Formats: sequence, structure tokens, C-alpha cells
Amino acid sequence: MKELSLHILDIAQNSIAAGAKHVDLTVEEGEGLLRITVADDGRGMSPEFLASVTDPFTTTRTTRKVGLGLPLLRLAAEQTGGGLRVESRLGVGTTVTAAFRADHIDCPPLGDTASTVSLLAQGLPEGMELTYTRRTPRGEFRFDTAEIRAVLGPDVPLSEPEVAEWMRGYVAEGEEGLA
Repeated sequence: MKELSLHILDIAQNSIAAGAKHVDLTVEEGEGLLRITVADDGRGMSPEFLASVTDPFTTTRTTRKVGLGLPLLRLAAEQTGGGLRVESRLGVGTTVTAAFRADHIDCPPLGDTASTVSLLAQGLPEGMELTYTRRTPRGEFRFDTAEIRAVLGPDVPLSEPEVAEWMRGYVAEGEEGLA
């Protein structure tokens, strides 16, 4: 994947598939590092599965026998001198953290996180919430679907085109303030 925001999308989709009720996305920049964390409260993984989760031939999918999301993310992080950590407990959830040396020539661009966050928010299953936090040395921006739903009320879905476009713009504006 050419942009890190696409890795975020992939991992968050895994969280949705794992039955999570809440997904917490965090992107932190500072001191030459870029850290991406995706944490969920989904089904989690057994210790045996967790031990092989970055093997491309380890997957829970039944439609194909390979899973490239985490192996490709690990490779991208390691190419910059960073790394990947996956923590998980059955019945508790999973946390994936990828660290990149942001000043390394091989560090992929972060990409369009505003569109990624908006897309994820639009497609959330009923009863699921998403929080996105962006931290830089200039400050912090936070986006929370629970807060947006509270303002909009129960009759306005996040998938409504005007709402989706507003969310994308809101996240983009919040991130611009941290650049």
C-alpha cells in the first residue's frame, strides 16, 4: 500500500470483522517518529494465532488463504527502522501499533486520513463507534462518532452524503491546524 491511511483502513476493517463495538485510531507525530495505533474491543486472538499473525499465510478469511495487511504494515515500518507490535487477548480485543522513523527516505506518506476516517465512520455497523485522535507537537485533534451521533440525533445516519462530506472536511480542518 502506498499510503499509511490505507493500512489504517485495512486494520480498522479487521476490527469491524472481529465484532468490535469501539475502534480507537491514533496517529502521533513527534521527535522524528510517526506512530499509528488501532485498538479495538473485538473478539481478540488466541495466543497461538497471535504468534503467527504477521505470517502472510495466517488469516481468518475463508475466501483466500493469504492475509497481507499486517505483514505489509510490518514491512513498511521495519524498512524505516521502526516496527510493528500486535497485542491481543481473547474476549478483550486487539491493539496494533506501527512505528515509523518519519525522517527515513522509505517512510510512506500518511495519506488522506480525513477520507479514511470519514469512510470508516460512514460504514460503521449499528452500535459501533469510532474515535480518531491525531497528535503532533502543535497539539491534538479528536473526532468521535458518539459525539456526532449525539448532536445529529437518532434519525440522521452518518452515511448521509452531507454528513459524510462534513465529517471529511471536519477531520481535514482539524488536521490542518496541527501541521
